[in-house]
Amino acid sequence: MTTSTTKLQEIYNQQGFLSALPVLNETELREAKHAFSELERKFGEEYTQYSLHNVHLQYPWVRDLTKHPQILKVIKAILGPDVILLDSRFICKYPTLKPDNQGDEEGKTRTEVGGNGLPYVAWHQDMRYWGIAGGPVLSVWLALDDSQKENGALQVIPGSHSAGMLPHLQAIRSGNMLSVNQEIPEELVQADEAVLCPLLAGQMSIHDGLLVHASDPNTSQKRRCGFVIRYVPTCAYPIQDPDRPRKFHATELACGTDEFNHFSSKTA
Repeated sequence: MTTSTTKLQEIYNQQGFLSALPVLNETELREAKHAFSELERKFGEEYTQYSLHNVHLQYPWVRDLTKHPQILKVIKAILGPDVILLDSRFICKYPTLKPDNQGDEEGKTRTEVGGNGLPYVAWHQDMRYWGIAGGPVLSVWLALDDSQKENGALQVIPGSHSAGMLPHLQAIRSGNMLSVNQEIPEELVQADEAVLCPLLAGQMSIHDGLLVHASDPNTSQKRRCGFVIRYVPTCAYPIQDPDRPRKFHATELACGTDEFNHFSSKTA
């Protein structure tokens, strides 16, 4: 392990995340964006916003992204040499600002000023939903578009992964993209410590499954599309979660060897 990789590991362990890490070169980014635009044309934006789940099983170019050398280099530095690809999903926040509203009350959205009702992601921890024990879950956000404050970039609470699992309740505000519509209660989130994680297209951020994070609505005229990939070390294993039963049918060995075989098409 190089000194620079060791430093990344130290920062990740302390803060629970890393951001603005380079992954795709110009050619790779152009090809990925073109391939995704084909999916948009095929399925429509309402579907591609959140429903392209585990399509690495169907499209070789998506599988190639999950095993990109630049991604795996970082993942192996954090999780070790033997890693399982747990899950993947494209997430898109599409533009919500009407062009003719520019300059009108600083640009109203399709609902109202402030973005009430627009798609957003509430404060949460990924581990709340995954039913995994025996090892950490690491999430990658690979940006296909520039991800900035105005189009709803990721926000994190540095170091919050060290506090363990926090309570999650039903979200009050409408528009939450989390499928079970939960959020960490406001009084438990140190929102004044939040850090924005802007990315240029082709860069990635990574975060620990216990890191508290969220993202605001896209109130710009720019799409924010990203590819989320979850990884676990092979020593991790699925557990029964009565609140959210899951089947890990899309797992694959990302790198190394799997001496445990905790995941299979029959594993719940």
